[in-house]
Formats: sequence, C-alpha cells, structure tokens
Amino acid sequence: MSAADRDNLKLFAGRAGMTLARLMCSAMDIPLGQARTDLFPDSELFVKVEEDVRGRDCFVVQSTCDPVNANLMELLIYIDCLRRASAKRITAVMPYFGYARQDRKDEGRVPITAKLVCNLIVAAGADRVLCMDLHAAQIQGFFDIPVDHLSAAPVLLEYIEQHRAAMGDIVVVSPDVGNVKVANMYADKLGADLAIIDKRRESGFDVASRNVIGDVEGRTVIMIDDMISTAGTLCEAAKVVTDHGATDVICAATHAVLVGPAVERLAAAPISRIIVTDTIPNGRRTGAIDDKLVRLSVADLLGKAVHRIHHDMSVSALFQESIGTKR
Repeated sequence: MSAADRDNLKLFAGRAGMTLARLMCSAMDIPLGQARTDLFPDSELFVKVEEDVRGRDCFVVQSTCDPVNANLMELLIYIDCLRRASAKRITAVMPYFGYARQDRKDEGRVPITAKLVCNLIVAAGADRVLCMDLHAAQIQGFFDIPVDHLSAAPVLLEYIEQHRAAMGDIVVVSPDVGNVKVANMYADKLGADLAIIDKRRESGFDVASRNVIGDVEGRTVIMIDDMISTAGTLCEAAKVVTDHGATDVICAATHAVLVGPAVERLAAAPISRIIVTDTIPNGRRTGAIDDKLVRLSVADLLGKAVHRIHHDMSVSALFQESIGTKR
C-alpha cells in the first residue's frame, strides 16, 4: 500500500475487534490506528483516539458479540469520537452484527431491535457499514447509509475443497428448513448432493430434530449454518444423520457465537470437525472442543473490502463467491 494510503486510511479497533483488525492491518500492510478504550469503575466506557484523523478515511472494526451491549456501546462511542475529531468518512466494520435475529415482529408487542441498532449506528455518525453474513439479508435495508454485505463462503469453500479428498463421498445437509437456500448453494458450488433435516423447535434452548430428507447413509455430512449459538440445532441434527447412517459429520459456520451449553454440547456430539471463522473472538471458551475446532480467518477478505471502499472501487467483485443468506 502506498505512503498516501498509509496516511489517509486509518483502521481502528474496539476490544472485540482487536485481534481481527491486527490481522487485517498485516494483510493490508498498514499500521493499526492508535486509540484506547478505558473502563471507569462504574462501567462507563471512555474512548480516546490518539492520532490525527482530520480529513482521513476511518474504519472501526468491532463485532457486537457477547457482551453485546458493551461492545455495541463501544462502537457507537468510537464513531462519535471520530466524527467529533473531523474524520472525513467513518465506516463501521462489523464482522458479527449482534441483535440480527430480532429483525421482525413475529408476535404482538415486541421490538425490531435490529432496526434500532441500525438507527443508533447512523445517529452516532457512521457513513457506511461493512458486515459479514447477516442472519437476515433484509437488515441491509434497515440502514439509511450504504451497506456492504460480505459472505465468508469463499473462505469456508476453500478449506473444504482443500480437504475434500480425505472427506470421501460428501453430502451437504441443511440443519433446518430455514437454511435450505444457503445449503443448496454450497452443494451447488461443491457439486454435492443436498439433504435437509426436518427440525421441530421446542424452546429457545431445546431443539428436537427427527427426520432426514435425502440420502446420508455411508457418506460424510457437511452441515452449513451462518452461526453456532447454543449449538442445539447442529448437535441434534448431527445425531439424526448419524442415526441414518452418516459415517462422519463436519460442521461449518461463519460466526462462533457459542453461548450457554454450546461448547459442552459440541464436545459430546458426533461431530468430528467444527469449522468457523474469526468474526468473533472466543479466547479460552473453546477448550473442550479445541481438538475439533478449525478457525479460519476472514481478515484478508475484509482487508480487500476496506481497500476497495477506501479507493471508491466496486466491492461487488468480492460477492462473486457469495452464498446468500437464510432469508
């Protein structure tokens, strides 16, 4: 990257985006922006940018993962700080968008929190948003500013193709009906068959899956989803396909949310490999499944998007391997 770019493009990171941002900077050959986030004794956040950003093109990397509210507030404060420091343009880089599952009113007297979060980001002063594998594509329309929506599909597909010979006869399985579109596109890209799990959700934490539509007997199952949250869906689906004769089960997801009993469930499930990306920092939470876990980085993909946005180039070239979203 040119010296002019190093001076005019500034990439900052919140606490939940620091590791990924450093990898992005390494891929882009630019230094990480100098800033800090302090926490007062009463839990209030204080953000200070420690270099000149006047007239610069600024990007803030922050996943709004657990603790969701604290990370979201830190992102908003970062944006406000840069706006008040006269940054020319501010792009919120959100590898994982929290509250994405609250994207519609499915019963009376409930909020559409995803829209509220979008309003807050715009009100704080963001000029653009860059995100990855939103749970619902319609969230792009909740913003009144440009949104670049990337897919981690190229990263996941590259890994699967590299290891495909050792996987044998594969079949792509959708762990629920809502994910069929995405699973079908993966199956098409891999030239594999598709199967579907007929899932019945009993509560927010418990999932009962019973039937398989398609042939999995004697084959390696690859289950694709946008996120692994409590892992109830994946683990129940893994048991079902194993009961139907699958010889191996491999899971792949963009976002390793891994909350509640997720790690314990995955450790006990008949799953040999769990492929995720680094959109969410997991720290030491994954100890029980480290022998199964494969973590791929989306830093290069995000870095290319930042480069294109900075140079006012089309980001659509990065969508060519896009798989789409659930709905």
